[in-house]
Amino acid sequence: MIFETAAIAVGTIIATKALEKTTEKVTESLVDKTGKFLVTLKKQSPHTVAAIEKAPEQPLDYGKALLEVESAAKANPEVAEAIKELAEAAKAEPNPKFIQSIQEFADTLKSQPQQPNSINYQNLADEIKNVFQGNTFNAPVTFN
Repeated sequence: MIFETAAIAVGTIIATKALEKTTEKVTESLVDKTGKFLVTLKKQSPHTVAAIEKAPEQPLDYGKALLEVESAAKANPEVAEAIKELAEAAKAEPNPKFIQSIQEFADTLKSQPQQPNSINYQNLADEIKNVFQGNTFNAPVTFN
């Protein structure tokens, strides 16, 4: 479960950065939780934060980043709490473009080669998508 939450946290940062380049905005809560997570993680793993902040402009080894975030969360309860808060804020984000960006992140994970560290990106990506399926706007479309 912590691994999935870590993946959502990393995906949230990348999705938020992607939306910054457009006119789309995310909630202030999500921005705050993202900042808190990065500051907290930076104390534990500054190289991981630097790599995440450079994505998607520079390729990110998602498997390595996720393992490092998970490891930091296991070693430091403050990091674990920041990850949990960020994942909860991401799940509550109403912006459909944000949800689409997270789903694109999940698709990117699927295209990653399997690592010897036994990360099953297909399953992880499917889990991330399932988490956000409830947040997509699947209401019936009506035309007046």
